[in-house]
Amino acid sequence: MTLTVELEHASSGEWIAEVMELPGCMVVEASKAEALAKVEALAFRVLADRLEHGEAQPEEMAVSFVTTAAA
Repeated sequence: MTLTVELEHASSGEWIAEVMELPGCMVVEASKAEALAKVEALAFRVLADRLEHGEAQPEEMAVSFVTTAAA
């Protein structure tokens, strides 16, 4: 499973990071590195929650992140 992280540098100076394949998986942080770290951690929490609630199948899963800039 490849998850796409879209990064945007807001005019306020904050960084917005969003995982496109997981609706609502978004963070706003002061630095790019912090935004990336926190959104990836949030994505793993969302995936774990889906497994726990039967919304995803418990099979071997490989996750990778691809970062893109917002258009």
